[in-house]
Amino acid sequence: LTRRLDPAGPEGRRIAAEMKQLLEQGEVANRGELPVRWGRVSKATDETLDLSIDVVLMTGAGPKHRHPNGEVSFAIALDGDPRFDGKPEGWVVLPTDSVHVPTVEGGTMLIAYFLPQGAMEFLEAV
Repeated sequence: LTRRLDPAGPEGRRIAAEMKQLLEQGEVANRGELPVRWGRVSKATDETLDLSIDVVLMTGAGPKHRHPNGEVSFAIALDGDPRFDGKPEGWVVLPTDSVHVPTVEGGTMLIAYFLPQGAMEFLEAV
C-alpha cells in the first residue's frame, strides 16, 4: 500500500490535509463522543470496490470487534505522537478474522478505515 500511496508522500499529505479539513467542517467523524467519534462515508458499493468507508477520530480505546474479512486503515496523526494499536501514522492492515480493541495512545488520530463488504462484528455493546 505504501508503494501505491505513501502517507508521507505528496498525495498522502494532500489526502491527510483534505481529511483534516473535512473534520474541521464537521463532515467526517461527527457522531459520538471522544475517545471515539465516528461517521460513515459510504456503505460497500461497486463504486467503492465493495469496501465500506468510515472515519473515526480517536484519543483512546474503542469497542472490541472482529473483522471477518480484514480491515485496512489510513491513520493520520493530529497531535502528540499517537499510535494506533501500537503503530504510527500510515497504513495499518488487519487480517481476516482479526479481533481487537482499537486504541490510540499518545495523542489524537484521524483514521479512515475500509472494510471488505462492510463486514464488522462488535463483540461489546456499542
